[in-house]
Amino acid sequence: MSPPASTSGAPLAPLVAAQLNFVLSQSKLPIRVGQIWSGCRDGRYADRFTLAIPFCLDYVYWDFLYNALSPKVAPDVVFGPDDEGFQPLVDYDGAGSGEKSCLARWDCRDTSALFALVKELRELYIEYQKKRASEVDDARLKFEISTVLSKEGIEIYMVSSNDRPDEVKFAVPLLDLDLAKLVPGCPWKLPQKIHLQAVFPISRSYSSVPSAPRLKLVSTPDLKSFFSVDDVKLPPWLDGMCMAEYLPNLEENLKIQVVDASASIGSRRRFIEALAPTFGRPLEADPIFCRRATVLSISGIFTFLVHFVIPLQFPKQQPVLTLQSSQHFNAQGIPIMSPPINDYPWSPRWDSTEMVERIYDFLVDECQNFKRFCSDALPQQK
Repeated sequence: MSPPASTSGAPLAPLVAAQLNFVLSQSKLPIRVGQIWSGCRDGRYADRFTLAIPFCLDYVYWDFLYNALSPKVAPDVVFGPDDEGFQPLVDYDGAGSGEKSCLARWDCRDTSALFALVKELRELYIEYQKKRASEVDDARLKFEISTVLSKEGIEIYMVSSNDRPDEVKFAVPLLDLDLAKLVPGCPWKLPQKIHLQAVFPISRSYSSVPSAPRLKLVSTPDLKSFFSVDDVKLPPWLDGMCMAEYLPNLEENLKIQVVDASASIGSRRRFIEALAPTFGRPLEADPIFCRRATVLSISGIFTFLVHFVIPLQFPKQQPVLTLQSSQHFNAQGIPIMSPPINDYPWSPRWDSTEMVERIYDFLVDECQNFKRFCSDALPQQK
């Protein structure tokens, strides 16, 4: 993966480019590159850039400033305007553990040097934000933090705002499962995760019944082709509840639904396989998630395609059909297509063969309606 072009027009210095490419190709986090520019007005090479680094279900933006005239020197790092208290090198000295930053052994020829620096700074930033949140004068938040802080991978972020009360945002990883193993042949390059986002308002006044946090499930984007967290109904947050009580029930329910989603792939695959005896072998089909298939159909001299979009909740929800003419085109030369169709006979209790046969019987009549629809659309182009 190559970084974006420099906004200054100059290419990145070779040593810097090699380090940045290593970050983009090797990181298990979806790190993005923002602006790239040169520290000199007419510099031969660009030598600084902004990285968008995932943190707490959002991004932090840090500037990495190399010096093209001194490429052997480690970059300076400029953090966000709200992070003046984040001083990672001071934190190392204060820890008293004798450990040193990777900057102390910087080797410009090591293509993994920047990768190690980003990883180190992000880990220190996670601890910095946890420390900030634990120092808030809110007994409820202190208790919440103490009960879940041991959970691996949790991230916490202090959210300050001028026009509303300050908040603390938790990003809690859920399900100790390798989701890729539930999808044979899946194309995911990065680990797929589901998090609970819990946002607690900071309350410095005593309240006998604290308000419930704002809760939301968040998944990595690629996971949506397998499982949609938007379809998950969160358990209620009861009065007096804390996250340590809430999480086990949530994870148990979520695990059941994820396993069901894996089983649904098999149901969708059997449906696609059942198309062949009735419609003929599909022209196209999604072999991994089994969400789409297309077959060619003929009624007399009328030839058309049938596109199947198979929902994640199959067979509880039926496929959506779209017909596409192979003989009628609009003024732009695009094949005429029907509106989405889902008002045909359906029962999730039918086996795959009966589902397909019922759809076929429905299309025997519906294709005539679609043919008239295509013919009626043609004069409108004149």
